[in-house]
Amino acid sequence: MSFQHRMHKPKQGNSIMSKDYNDNLPISAEGFMDEFMRLKRGSVSRRHFLGVTGLGLATAVLSRFPGALSTPAYAAGELGTQMSIATWPNYHDPATFENFKAATGVAVEVNVFGSNEEMLAKLQAGASGWSLFVPTNYTISTHHKLGLIEELDLSKIPNFSQTTESPRFTKEGQIGGKTYAVPKNWGTTGFSVNTNKIKRKLSSWKDFFEVAQTEADGRAMVHDYQLTTIGSALVSLGYDFNSIKPEELAKAEELLIKVKPHLFAINSDYQPSMRSTDAWLTMCWTNDGAQLNRDMPELAYVLGKDGGEIWTDYYAIPKDAPNKAAGYALLNYLMDPKNAAKEHIANGAPTTDSRVIALLPKDITSNKIVYPDEAALTPLEFGAAVTLTDPSRAELMARFKSA
Repeated sequence: MSFQHRMHKPKQGNSIMSKDYNDNLPISAEGFMDEFMRLKRGSVSRRHFLGVTGLGLATAVLSRFPGALSTPAYAAGELGTQMSIATWPNYHDPATFENFKAATGVAVEVNVFGSNEEMLAKLQAGASGWSLFVPTNYTISTHHKLGLIEELDLSKIPNFSQTTESPRFTKEGQIGGKTYAVPKNWGTTGFSVNTNKIKRKLSSWKDFFEVAQTEADGRAMVHDYQLTTIGSALVSLGYDFNSIKPEELAKAEELLIKVKPHLFAINSDYQPSMRSTDAWLTMCWTNDGAQLNRDMPELAYVLGKDGGEIWTDYYAIPKDAPNKAAGYALLNYLMDPKNAAKEHIANGAPTTDSRVIALLPKDITSNKIVYPDEAALTPLEFGAAVTLTDPSRAELMARFKSA
């Protein structure tokens, strides 16, 4: 029986209730490990181990004992040998998945996407093959409405702590009092500019689109992602980032069509071009901005004073996930503050979890790209759900790309 059907919520304190052993007597975490070590030594049978403990307790209890999940009896029997995650470019420390495989025996296939629309279309087509994916805040209500994600069983994610999360970054993962997604990290959408190549000081999206046609002619990039490309064009014109008003979208389209001949590329994976200096200016997410600036200090990250996007990316499990056991195991692994801290150091995006912030080095928590002042965040907006499904924005983006 797979562990997602065997998990029981912990009692108060350090005791765990095992229904197969005795409905009234708890087994402690230490007692669980005693039985586990007996199984490893061959002193007891697997059937005895299951009867005494209930395998569903493994995620909750073994997470307290690093390395315990590496046993073939647990990994191969319950988690399988592989799983797939859908996520964003440059978004994880590769060592995370290598360490997860070493701990569990499960290899993680990483599928990279450049927009939430791509992820949504893949899920709607069915059989995505993902056991975990990383949607952005404004998409979760749509995924829920379409029946594409399942309510998370928080007892299978004991490393997640609601009390150490900021409600600002968790609220859109909760619908009707139920949790459908938990946050990975948050961030902003600004732009990266090569200050060795572009001498003008840029501070707004209005500046971005002007310079894309002048000093950065042939060297500027925009996202292959309607939310940020159209949204930033709207902001540069003085409109709302999430606007779906026909007359405002028409003005944004006019601007984008005008800018297009001057662009180097329309691509959400822009780091290689900025590093090679083929591109000098690009729309950019926090994590990429931090990575680029760390390695090439001349690549400055700018938040538009005229507005733009603030976002939270979440982890969610598709309803048709082929290996939900491994999906939950990886999610729990990623929610461990020690593992999350390593992810954030490599990734560059700010964390939503105060436990993780406490583990991060000062040079990260004091980095204004990663953790900007509240005043810099004030003009920014979270994406609105309507922008994902409104056909006018999708059609505008299609016309822009084909022009």
